[in-house]
Amino acid sequence: MRKAVRRLRSLPIRSRLALLVATAVAVAVAAASAACWFITRAQLNSQFDTTLRHTQVDGRYLRSMLDACTSDGTATVGSLPGYLVQIVTADGSTCRPSSDAELPVSAEDVAVAAGEQRAALHTVTDGKGVERRVYTYVPGPGPATIGLDRYAVSLAQPTSTVDKPLTTLAWVLLIVSGIGVVGAGAAGLWVARTGLRPVDKLTEAVEHVARTEDLTIRIPVEDDSEDEVARLSRSFNSMTSALASSRELQQQLIADAGHELRTPLTSLRTNIELLTRSEETGRPIPEADRKALLASVKAQMTELAALIGDLQELSRSEGQRGERVQVVSLEDTVESALRRARLRGPELTITADLEPWYVRAEPAALERAVVNVLDNAVKFSPEGGTIEVQLASGVLTVHDHGPGIPADELPHVFDRFWRSPSARALPGSGLGLSIVARTVEQAGGQVTLARADGGGTVATVRLPGAATPPPGAV
Repeated sequence: MRKAVRRLRSLPIRSRLALLVATAVAVAVAAASAACWFITRAQLNSQFDTTLRHTQVDGRYLRSMLDACTSDGTATVGSLPGYLVQIVTADGSTCRPSSDAELPVSAEDVAVAAGEQRAALHTVTDGKGVERRVYTYVPGPGPATIGLDRYAVSLAQPTSTVDKPLTTLAWVLLIVSGIGVVGAGAAGLWVARTGLRPVDKLTEAVEHVARTEDLTIRIPVEDDSEDEVARLSRSFNSMTSALASSRELQQQLIADAGHELRTPLTSLRTNIELLTRSEETGRPIPEADRKALLASVKAQMTELAALIGDLQELSRSEGQRGERVQVVSLEDTVESALRRARLRGPELTITADLEPWYVRAEPAALERAVVNVLDNAVKFSPEGGTIEVQLASGVLTVHDHGPGIPADELPHVFDRFWRSPSARALPGSGLGLSIVARTVEQAGGQVTLARADGGGTVATVRLPGAATPPPGAV
């Protein structure tokens, strides 16, 4: 049994479908054929018995049999066409035409002849080995049957009258069932091939992607088709599109990261080579230049660390983020970010007007995003300038009074590694606002940068949430 199951599982799915259809049709046809045969047999037997019960042998024929009956129980009279006729007495003796086979006398036949039973119907095998259906009765009253009521008449007919049609019907049902099963198997195979043709295309596409890593392949799907295969094909097309987009973004990120890393690494290598050569040649570098070199190395290391941290933040998957999402007080997050921003811009005046607001986000990522927005304002504010921070109804605005962002640069401010030409001399990796945009979007919000009336820049962050925390959240 297990081997048969393993062999069945090893077959192609279309063969299994065809076999399943053929098996189901075979079972249904077999059940229908068997029911048809048994019902037909019951009806034929019923009609056969009814015909026997309603057949009466002529009284004159019976009287002539009795008159010609000899001591061996035979009479020299002609046979009744299609039937065997035998007269039975109460003591079990019989009389029949000499040309007819003898019918065994049963107790039921004797009981009918003795008047103990009205009639009897049973099946016997005659003296020539032929199976017959026998109906034994007492002749009814009438002028031709006077004096015959002391006898019973057994009227027999071969059961082949019913068996032959049943045998023919069985063969017909068997042939028709066989044709039906073969036809069902062929139809099942055709339906399987037709129905699984999109699956074949999908399989070829998957194998092509696995072999060539070509994510541009698409499976054609009819727009009005809503079956499972069409949905699977659309899902595959969406998956390959997402993978292609992800790979393109990954390649772009790697290229941009490589470009951004090259500058500080080159500068680091140059400075370290200068320090190393000074040690090897025994020519000391002036103390002021040495301090400048070490300060440059330290600044470049800090820039590299920040760049690597930003890259790690951007490379984190959505699943890694989802495990840390919780209800966060945006007011507390902004206050924490403000403390860090005041340390980075001690010469600036940073005012804050904050109202309670609770959002669902990752605490560390949300604080990093707010810090990046404030850092951007600190970086471009003039010395002694003012930065206004406001949080009201889930809208955080940061207004600085720096030079502002040119209108032609606004569409690019959230692009990865993009830096304004005027800010390229300032420290930074160009990833800060990209991280802000990603974090805010993941929290279901929006972030925009715009030129402020009277100069400067206004950063606006909108996050969905509520003024009060949900029960049990904090």
